[in-house]
Amino acid sequence: MSVTTSAGATGYRPSRTLPIWAEVRRQASRRRTQLALGFMALLPLIVLIAFEFGTGEDDESGGAFDSLVQLATSGGLNFALFCLAVSTGFLLIVVVALFCGDTVASEASWGSLRYLLAVPVPRARLLAVKLIVALGYSALALLTLVVTALIAGTLRYGWHPLGSTVAAEIAPGPGLLRLFAIVGYLAVSMLVVAGLAFLLGVLTDAPLGAVGGAVMIWILSSILDQITALGTIRYLLPTHFSDAWQGLLSTPAQSDDLVKGAISAVAYATLCWGLAFWRFTRKDVTS
Repeated sequence: MSVTTSAGATGYRPSRTLPIWAEVRRQASRRRTQLALGFMALLPLIVLIAFEFGTGEDDESGGAFDSLVQLATSGGLNFALFCLAVSTGFLLIVVVALFCGDTVASEASWGSLRYLLAVPVPRARLLAVKLIVALGYSALALLTLVVTALIAGTLRYGWHPLGSTVAAEIAPGPGLLRLFAIVGYLAVSMLVVAGLAFLLGVLTDAPLGAVGGAVMIWILSSILDQITALGTIRYLLPTHFSDAWQGLLSTPAQSDDLVKGAISAVAYATLCWGLAFWRFTRKDVTS
């Protein structure tokens, strides 16, 4: 017969329940994780093939985007930058929302959430482990995209300076540092999506609702940010500084908006995560 105390069963330690590596392995075995990471690795190869077979004869649109396309084939750094640029508007948002919005909501939809809490896993620890692993896989997806694009682009187009449509070329060494600084800023800016998706994942038992809700809020914020009549109100929108990474392509780098964007993203994410923990520790879990 087990011996218990007022603190619980002998030998029970809340910190040993639901180990992080167990959750990492569990999420790695899921099909959505494998497909998401696989597609992030495949996207640069698809873009590379498109460049190889595309003739450009029907391209009459012109503009900054076309200049970016031309830069993409001038070196591995530029190719990686192009893949990042075309992914940040939607694909990366969906992937981050998928990892962070599905992690709790899917447990509820499967009916396994209450059994995890009955182990017993403290609610705060369960959320913390879920969040850490979801953020880890989100970062891995971003790194998978940029590293694959960098390798594929360098093998095909060579190792050349990082080009820019607004400033002079940046030497390969400093250019690589600028590229990973851009990746770092994008990772911070995506914390807003992670926070929204995670909060919605706690509030609902429908994974698609949490993922889709976070994506829709981000898109709505992006649309409102285009309405100049809102004036300074736009500075409060979570997407207002989402393109501030372009300041790293200037010579010298422009960091004012980067700092503001990072502060805004951390503030929004912290608020969402705080609300998620507050709600989850008080809700009745019946699924």
